[in-house]
Amino acid sequence: MRQFATFACFDWSGQAVARPRGIALAVTRAGAEAPALLASDSAAPDAGWSRPDALDWLLKQAANQADMLIGFDFSAGLPWADQGAYFPQSRTDPADAKALWRWIDEACEDESHLSASTLPVRAPLAAHVRHQAGRETITGDAFEPPLGRLRLTEKRCRAQKQGNAVSCYNLVGAAQVGKSSFTGMRVLHRLGGVIPVWPFDPVPDAGPMLVEIYTGIAARAAGLTGPTKVRGPADLDRALAALGSAPHAPLPRYDDHSTDAILGSAWLRHAAPDPALWRPPGLSEAVAQQEGWTFGVR
Repeated sequence: MRQFATFACFDWSGQAVARPRGIALAVTRAGAEAPALLASDSAAPDAGWSRPDALDWLLKQAANQADMLIGFDFSAGLPWADQGAYFPQSRTDPADAKALWRWIDEACEDESHLSASTLPVRAPLAAHVRHQAGRETITGDAFEPPLGRLRLTEKRCRAQKQGNAVSCYNLVGAAQVGKSSFTGMRVLHRLGGVIPVWPFDPVPDAGPMLVEIYTGIAARAAGLTGPTKVRGPADLDRALAALGSAPHAPLPRYDDHSTDAILGSAWLRHAAPDPALWRPPGLSEAVAQQEGWTFGVR
């Protein structure tokens, strides 16, 4: 298995604003040093990241051929294996995940900040989602209660009790991941293939690589048995130590996004050498190209 020199993790957000509060990036090197938060180059350190900032940063890593494994905390695909289609009965079903990214980006091209807030009302997706319109919850005719359709990796994650992976088709509630995932897919499309994305692409011999992660898996690997969010310095250092990391430098504030990014980066360094995680059972070539997979789900 390829050895990477640097490990990064983006905590992500689908908030339809210029600089979502939920985007954070942490980076660390091989070894035992603690991950450190990285501020955007295009804003004051306390202004936060935008999604275009994140895209620019990724493009720089590609241009520099950075020896880096980069995790992103959003889903890179939609359910396909359960019905052999993303949108059954639709004549415009994308051919694979990369075509899906293109469709989502083009459907939202009039939205600023690489947002995707109008996507839930666009056919053929609208029939499959549950979303909020003001105070009203709107459920599409093809939404599968109670959770919404799940990818194979999400089903395995739940079955193996690695975490409560949720459906991108449920856009209601604090635990929903659809909004962030749709905006993330816009970024993946905008990258234009300059950074390979596992498992859609093979692991390159050199340069950066992107993988989808789930920070709940990182938290469980770090020994958290109850809530998976870390909100204090002592708890963060205990979790980092469980992943073979030195203590972190104090943060100006401890929020879920910052600590998720730090813990995710340390976990990625800890987990990446495991060859079994790169070849999980159930990850066929069709699933790899149509749905993708969450790195760390066995």
